[in-house]
Amino acid sequence: MTTAMAPKAQSSDLIGQIIYAVRSMGVAPIPRNYQLFYEAYIGSNPDLTRELAALGNRATQEELDELSHRHLGTGQAVVIENAHAKLVGELDSLLKLLRQEQSSLESYSKLLGETAQRISSKSNFSVDLLSSAISLLSEATGTTIAHGEMTAGGVVQRSQEMDQVRRELDEYKRIANTDSLTRIANRRAFDERLAGVYNHPVVLPLTALVLADIDNFKKINDSFGHPVGDKILATVASVIRSNVRKDVFVARSGGEEFAMIVEGNTPDEVMIICERIRRALETRTFRNSRSGVDYGPITISLGFAMGSQADDPGVLYANADTALYHAKNTGRNRAIFFEEGMKKDYVGKGWLIYKN
Repeated sequence: MTTAMAPKAQSSDLIGQIIYAVRSMGVAPIPRNYQLFYEAYIGSNPDLTRELAALGNRATQEELDELSHRHLGTGQAVVIENAHAKLVGELDSLLKLLRQEQSSLESYSKLLGETAQRISSKSNFSVDLLSSAISLLSEATGTTIAHGEMTAGGVVQRSQEMDQVRRELDEYKRIANTDSLTRIANRRAFDERLAGVYNHPVVLPLTALVLADIDNFKKINDSFGHPVGDKILATVASVIRSNVRKDVFVARSGGEEFAMIVEGNTPDEVMIICERIRRALETRTFRNSRSGVDYGPITISLGFAMGSQADDPGVLYANADTALYHAKNTGRNRAIFFEEGMKKDYVGKGWLIYKN
């Protein structure tokens, strides 16, 4: 168990190790469990890693869900179940309203038909008959219109209630797709965004995937502790976010790893973006304002590839990861663009952690 839950992977096949850990604990292979093990395995939350390991090989689903809710703020099942119940209730009310309206209109239609038949016969023609028919039709028409207005009001109310459910789900998705530490998109949101990159082939030559990794971050955690490491992670995320356009997708894709999806730029322009981020971090002071302890220098390595260099998200991720690997192995604190023929002499990480 200790090996399976080690904060840092011994092999670079992160997904394989997570799958192994899930199986070794006898845990159900469902998406929310993979999410929990992924967050614990990358070591960004030591308390979660420790508590999950403490459950041993007989963890119940209730215990796992409680850990997820407490450490990841998910509560996904509860949110979805509540939304489902609300939606079912509103739809049921709406159907009842429409059935009542249909019944009312059918009765009104029947009354019109019978009255028309009665007054169309000349043998029954009389002032009293016409007066009675007018009174009856007037009352029925007024009742039908009033009922219709009530139905319309009910439909509007039901529509507003369902729209509120939609807003609640949208807000939940926003929270579920946000990294609680850095306040940028998390790995779940990254997987979803990257999966859609190839939906628009025409823009692939100007779409880049950038992967970035804080240099020697383990040493920072070992030297100053995880609370300091967390503050540095949040600061790095803020520096990255502030040095790119608002439309650039920025996510924390792993423990000390970040990802960007940049659209509408050539490779040379993407390199300029990467260099701007790298220099901003390189020149930034990371110091405790109270104790004066200097945590720096903090640097970052980046690798990127263009969408047109791959046929699918998996290959694009592998290309960008290869470039990042070369940036790390050639001295760190640099940005490298993936080029065809670049040596791939390592086992790359899989990109898709969360599946629908």
